[in-house]
Amino acid sequence: MANEIVGYLTIIRRGFLIRGKGMDVKAYLSGFADGEGCFCVSINKSSRHKFGWEIRPSFSVSQNGNRSNILRIFKQYFECGTIRPDRSDKTLKYEVRSIADLVDKISPHFKRYPIVSSKNIDARKFFDVCKMMAKKEHLTKEGLQKILTIANDINSSGKKKFLRKEIKI
Repeated sequence: MANEIVGYLTIIRRGFLIRGKGMDVKAYLSGFADGEGCFCVSINKSSRHKFGWEIRPSFSVSQNGNRSNILRIFKQYFECGTIRPDRSDKTLKYEVRSIADLVDKISPHFKRYPIVSSKNIDARKFFDVCKMMAKKEHLTKEGLQKILTIANDINSSGKKKFLRKEIKI
């Protein structure tokens, strides 16, 4: 994380400055993700995968285009992920899908700077899934079933493409 200027923000190794006032970027990013972030495990049918299902965890933060500087700060801070348009709601989205980056960069951050709302419960389950996938547990029937059960509990009030009971292994 080199020193770089992004809008009004100066990124430095231990935080950032806003118009001369010190602020902890790490805690700020956790708080921002608490409000605008999503820890999601997508489940899709796939003929390419051993058991017929693809599991895709992703961490994302969305923002309107005119406020997208914060997404670049996320990308610079974590040194991973992409920023792309989200066609569903015409926003921009910072997203990390790499299992290695989710486990090695994103998870340790949120462990050290936890989300304070109930979203923290989903985040911990999400990172459990990521760690299981990093250990290749999704490649066994038992591991995949466990991941599917955990994933079903994440964002339990949200819309699901497939309900756990619909997924046959």
